[in-house]
Amino acid sequence: MSEMFIVSKSYFDKADKFVRTNGKINFAPGSSFADAMYVWENYGIVPDSVMPGLEYGEELHVHNELDAALEGYIKAIEQNPNGKLSTAWRKGVQGILSAYLGCVPEKFSVNEKEYTPKTYAQELGINTKDYISITSYTHHPFYSEFALEIPDNWRWDKSYNIPIDELMQIFDYSIEKGYTVLWGSDMSEKGFTRKGIAVVPEKEIDAKTLSLEEILPEKTITQDMRQVAFDNGQTTDDHGMHIFGIASDQKGTKYYMVKNSWGTSGEYKGIWYVSENFVKYKTMNIVVNKNAVPKEILKKLNIK
Repeated sequence: MSEMFIVSKSYFDKADKFVRTNGKINFAPGSSFADAMYVWENYGIVPDSVMPGLEYGEELHVHNELDAALEGYIKAIEQNPNGKLSTAWRKGVQGILSAYLGCVPEKFSVNEKEYTPKTYAQELGINTKDYISITSYTHHPFYSEFALEIPDNWRWDKSYNIPIDELMQIFDYSIEKGYTVLWGSDMSEKGFTRKGIAVVPEKEIDAKTLSLEEILPEKTITQDMRQVAFDNGQTTDDHGMHIFGIASDQKGTKYYMVKNSWGTSGEYKGIWYVSENFVKYKTMNIVVNKNAVPKEILKKLNIK
């Protein structure tokens, strides 16, 4: 599927909301998992071959110039220099997006059959309502929904709130049932190394020395620790990744296998081994299929 179709539609929506809120939302690259769900449901999707999004002379996505151009343009528009907004400014946003990512097609053909983005999404049979966002913080009641107060959640999408021990159950249940987990996490921690591992060392150490060859004791993580780190800005919404498996080290310590988006970097060719303690401490939220959640938890959330 075309990732840049989702980027184009989301950036346009973000520009509109930035202007409507007088610049009071985060206008920057990156977003939450909700973008993919929202775009799929409301605008559809196209194959990557129809909109690869590389209209600017690169073989891989390099968006620094695009991001800077959009930011400069939309901040100038938000200042409302004419005293009222013209009928042209949205066309300007779309023009920049189309120049870099390509035009969003109204119609296209796959295997000699014509589609629109919405009819193509419908034929693929993925129901976005089957996917839910879940988090775990105490500044809102458990078993309720709230919008995570983080910059990338500019759509103000809501997550279900549950205790951390139940959230951890979902990771294992999902993998055991053959599902995967979209994982939003803080990766600015020293324990999240560029080698391909992430741990929460009990004592302060040089991150360069961390290795699966020498297993160090980790902190015991509690619900209160998670909350303090979030409240103090020590846990931030840095990165979205994809958990697809479970592994263990030579001492039997559990790690989640994470597909990162940094190509084949790290010692494990783009795969990160993230300790259970790190996941428990630094998970911002997850998105999973409802069938990947134990029934007793679904019942508490009143999800059918």
